[in-house]
Amino acid sequence: MKSAILLLFAATAAAQTFEVAEASIADLQKALSDGRATSKSLVQAYLNRIDAFDRRGPKLNAMVTLNPNAIKEAEALDRERASKGPRGPLHGIPVIVKDNYGTVDMPTTAGTMALLGFLPARDAFQVRKLREAGAVILGKSNLHELASGITTVGSAAGQTLNPYDPTRNPGGSSGGTGAAIAASYAAAGMGSDTCGSIRIPSSHNNLVGLRPTKGLSSIAGIVPLSVSQDVGGPLARSVSDLAVMLDATIGEDDADAATRLKPGQARPKFSDSLQPGALKGARIGVLEPLFGDTNDDPEVLRTVRAAIDQMKAQGAVVVSVAMPDLNAALEGTSLIDLEFQEDLKLYLAENPTAPVHTLAEIVDSGFVHSALETILRRRLAGKGRGSEDYNKAMAKRAEVTQSILKRMDDDKLDALVYPTIRRKPAHIGDPQGGATCQLSATTGFPALSVPAGFTYDGLPVGMELFGRPFDDGKLVSLAFDYESATHNRRAPSRTPALNKIGILTWESTGDHVLAKYLFDPTTNNLTYTVTASGSVSATIHRVTKEGKGPVVAIVSNHPFQTVTATAQLSNPDRDKLMAGDLYLLLRTASKSVSLPVKPR
Repeated sequence: MKSAILLLFAATAAAQTFEVAEASIADLQKALSDGRATSKSLVQAYLNRIDAFDRRGPKLNAMVTLNPNAIKEAEALDRERASKGPRGPLHGIPVIVKDNYGTVDMPTTAGTMALLGFLPARDAFQVRKLREAGAVILGKSNLHELASGITTVGSAAGQTLNPYDPTRNPGGSSGGTGAAIAASYAAAGMGSDTCGSIRIPSSHNNLVGLRPTKGLSSIAGIVPLSVSQDVGGPLARSVSDLAVMLDATIGEDDADAATRLKPGQARPKFSDSLQPGALKGARIGVLEPLFGDTNDDPEVLRTVRAAIDQMKAQGAVVVSVAMPDLNAALEGTSLIDLEFQEDLKLYLAENPTAPVHTLAEIVDSGFVHSALETILRRRLAGKGRGSEDYNKAMAKRAEVTQSILKRMDDDKLDALVYPTIRRKPAHIGDPQGGATCQLSATTGFPALSVPAGFTYDGLPVGMELFGRPFDDGKLVSLAFDYESATHNRRAPSRTPALNKIGILTWESTGDHVLAKYLFDPTTNNLTYTVTASGSVSATIHRVTKEGKGPVVAIVSNHPFQTVTATAQLSNPDRDKLMAGDLYLLLRTASKSVSLPVKPR
């Protein structure tokens, strides 16, 4: 048996002195301080990854636009660092923003072809805050068209794929940000959340994401879905990175009335929340109604239950919270259908250079993805503010808010916990069910998704922590303690460090058999050429604890001399391949030959 590894992107990897894959903001800042990297080199390293994995390899399609001035901006920040020192923890750090955040130097499509080429007159508030902190806006990520869904598909850029399994969706509507940050296209990224659009992509991509308390940060300059429910916030690979992004982007804004807080109400300092031991003695309520029913994925629910046990092991006091009427109470509390048409019209009126002016114009133009037509026409029929439906929804929202506060007070709870989404990522084109997003959207209270673990087939599962208004810092503290104890973050195998990308080739021989293999780790594609004589069938199998296992790929079910084909392995079978737990079985009428399938 012999093998060879044909490294791709070798010249790029060799020129890279600092590895950005999975690097934290603190890691990047230290490399900048030590001289092992410059902001310019970081920008280039991330652009290399986008080229390798968004345009090639698994072709995740997470990015809509790249900043053409990113290198020049990074060079200017390098010069500033040399002359004045860093502005703070984001100085020179490349980040990504969702493509519904207004940017003066890059188009803002909101995922719809109807807005192609649209350049707002001003940066969104949080974009401006990031620039002031010294961050480099590397580019803009894809989203579900007009933020109107949770699978991230739209007419402007098409479908984004999940880096953990490209046959599945990355969540939404901030799925482009989720996939991009999971694949280390930047240090961290920004999303928006009207009902789950930060938290669901965080769950599907093994990230941390906070839907902040309404008013903690400004939504000015973000293309609206429902002004009453919209919030903006970060997605990150760690709680520490999340805290850095939050500290940089929260604040009062005259253009967003919700950010004018009551006297005495302070905004948290998130970097101060990164203290160990927060779970010890914390009272965590398990919100049973949001664990769903028998239609939901038992593997996802078991993973979240196990994560709650891990919190208990860290000293948390876990309390069961029944609230059997909660799901019924939440029905009819969403304002999206009632506000979207009006809020979008006002936003477009404030941006007269926009190529369209109303939702009706967008829908009637035909410039929407077919997956969105039904939902957008439904929103065209929304009765709007001042209608009886709107008044009923507002009354129900107030009732839910008071009942959830009372229950948390009665049980002396620091947070509630439940699955971020009760089902694993759906396959591309299938509907995605299992969302639990409405409670935070209805109350305006903060909710944070943190990695809880993985399903058997290697798909991430998220656990959501829900808190009282402006307890965002407490949620970050609890998540930090949990993360420190569990280390559930695991990078997607299809987007490794560039210097580890290699097409693995090897061969094995047996009695009148020659098998040659080629494996691409960025796609999980196993290509094989088997040359044999007189075989009746040839199959690749998985080894199990019992010995012989099930078929992974059919090489041939009829006599052959030479056959070549490609099989896309699942995540578990990829792991089996690398561990040497796949084998080739050739059978004739009189005997069978078994050969290992393992890269060497």
